[in-house]
Amino acid sequence: MSAGNPTHPPTGAPPPNDLPRLPRRAPDAHKGTAGTVAVVGGSCARGVRMVGAPALSALGALRAGAGLVRLVMPAPILNAGLTLCAGATGLELPCGHDGEYAPHVAAEVIDRAVAACTCLAVGPGLGVTDGSRAAVLRAAQQEDRPLVLDADGLNALASVPEFARDLRAAAVLTPHPGEFRTLVAAMGMKGDLGLNGSRDRACEQLAQRLGRIVVLKGRGTVVSDGLRTWTCPAGHPCLATAGTGDVLTGVLAAVISQFVPPLERLMLRSRFAQMPADPARPLDLFDAARVAVWAHARAGEMWAAQSGAQAGLLATDLAGLIPRAIEELRA
Repeated sequence: MSAGNPTHPPTGAPPPNDLPRLPRRAPDAHKGTAGTVAVVGGSCARGVRMVGAPALSALGALRAGAGLVRLVMPAPILNAGLTLCAGATGLELPCGHDGEYAPHVAAEVIDRAVAACTCLAVGPGLGVTDGSRAAVLRAAQQEDRPLVLDADGLNALASVPEFARDLRAAAVLTPHPGEFRTLVAAMGMKGDLGLNGSRDRACEQLAQRLGRIVVLKGRGTVVSDGLRTWTCPAGHPCLATAGTGDVLTGVLAAVISQFVPPLERLMLRSRFAQMPADPARPLDLFDAARVAVWAHARAGEMWAAQSGAQAGLLATDLAGLIPRAIEELRA
């Protein structure tokens, strides 16, 4: 959930001047040039089924402009996920009769997903089992694709001893306050880093410790890479409902897949200041996170303005307004 600042009603104000603008889509674009997102999530182990979260992330990615989205889910529930998001394709996580999948199977499937995507999103509805822990660890260790880690992906990672040593991926972590505290405790960091006071400073400290982008969701969502820290000025309390955070995961993965250059080029650009940005892919991961967070919060404002309501937003309603919010950021 990325509620922005619920004390301010929707204003219809233009995007903040400090946000980068996005290029217009090329007239000859096709689905193969608009980025491929793989969403790893869902669970059917121990009699509990979690299907909607990864489907909502896939829907958010498609609504944010990703050309292709693949749902990577346990085999018994994959068809249900594809029914909820008919525009996605599927990759099975083979399971036993109890809905569990073996760690080595999870690692193999993650490798296949990484090879076929431009951005990997892991965690929505994933649960915390030996198999899901192995999937998250494999995703965190790969260095070829950017990674968005959310929800149970964060909880599973935090359950791995000294997990920061295994976090080699160019990752964006998107915790809500509870997940934030879990990560902080797992790393042996003191208290909640002042989370109840200065959220921006807390987010910044965790980003510094991990060397990764952290998106601290909630009222006034904060984005930090440890050096730069930004608080989203948009949002509405209608976003405080189930599934909206899953939509954000997909939006973020789609923005990265479309507008962040391949990692090797991005690293060269950061090393050589004179190297120009690609006009078609002008963002780094920090700016991609800011763009996604703002578009998500802005879509919540749009829904509140259209409906005249403070609550009752469905995550699918939110996803439907993402294209308009993204369009406000076009150059």
